[in-house]
Amino acid sequence: MLTNRQQDILRLIIQHYTQTGQPVGSKKLMEEGIEASSATIRNEMKALEEQGLLQKTHSSSGRVPSIEGYRFYVDHLLKPGRVEKREMQTIRRSFGGEFHEIDEIIQQSADILSQLTSYTALSLGPDVKERKLTGFRIVPLNNRQVIAIIVTDKGNVESQVFTIPVSVSGEDLEKMVRIINDKLVGESLITVYHRLRTEIPMILHKYFQTTEGILTLFDTMLGQAFEEKVFVGGRMNLLDFEGSNDVTQFKLMYTLMKDPEELNQLLLPESQGIQIRIGNELGNQLFQNMSLIQASYEIDGHGQGTIALLGPTSMQYSRMFGLIDAFRHELASKLGDYYRSLEGDPDWS
Repeated sequence: MLTNRQQDILRLIIQHYTQTGQPVGSKKLMEEGIEASSATIRNEMKALEEQGLLQKTHSSSGRVPSIEGYRFYVDHLLKPGRVEKREMQTIRRSFGGEFHEIDEIIQQSADILSQLTSYTALSLGPDVKERKLTGFRIVPLNNRQVIAIIVTDKGNVESQVFTIPVSVSGEDLEKMVRIINDKLVGESLITVYHRLRTEIPMILHKYFQTTEGILTLFDTMLGQAFEEKVFVGGRMNLLDFEGSNDVTQFKLMYTLMKDPEELNQLLLPESQGIQIRIGNELGNQLFQNMSLIQASYEIDGHGQGTIALLGPTSMQYSRMFGLIDAFRHELASKLGDYYRSLEGDPDWS
């Protein structure tokens, strides 16, 4: 257990180092209000070093935080910073525009947060399982390609180009659209998912002489509606993080940040409140010199979403904690307004 003075020294060293990137010595700590002699402060810093909370640099007599030091600070000493007025104005102004679908708001939230912090931001919208399928269309492009358009009641629109198997005719496609609209539109996505694997294969056998290619096409077209899409803002900010001068490592991280499955694994499932993971706690060797601050937000009647910041272990935890806390409430408010604007609108089908 640390003494009060040791806690004050650790807190001041972390606050100074995360703001300036410079090691902290006893003289600086005296200037910051530690009431002890220079020799006493050095002894305290040595004790913190022996406990693994600080480490000495080769270039000076000052100390810098270790991963364990950051962890102790986050768990016991962190106080959320106050969000500046100009930052709140930026957030509200950015959310003040007109949005045509929910994914635009989620992407915008990642972009705003990355711009405010110069870190990489991740944003995940409300739970997919809360949505209902409200519309499905196929638009032919040529003899073998179509655009499939899927709409949900939560304002999500998915569209993708597909190449039709040779075994599937235009008449087959028309039947397929009718089946989806008759049997699946109006159902929750979780119900759609289960029916695609139980009831729909049997229905297809009644309507088609052969289901070769049709079932796969069915599954592929509707499958995108179930994807938990993580939107990323500021991918290139990874270049600015401490220790990111390894080109190979940066390429690996950049590629990972485009992989939906990897991004979903990076975020904690259904986490509550605000959580901070540091270094190896992220579960990926690529991020051993980084920290992730993740915050959840709730939208009444529409599920839970997530916003997160990925930055160096030397991030300003107090400021980022306060900022992401304020940000998640603004995002939830904007999404709530958007959902209310959809109420009363006719389903598109």
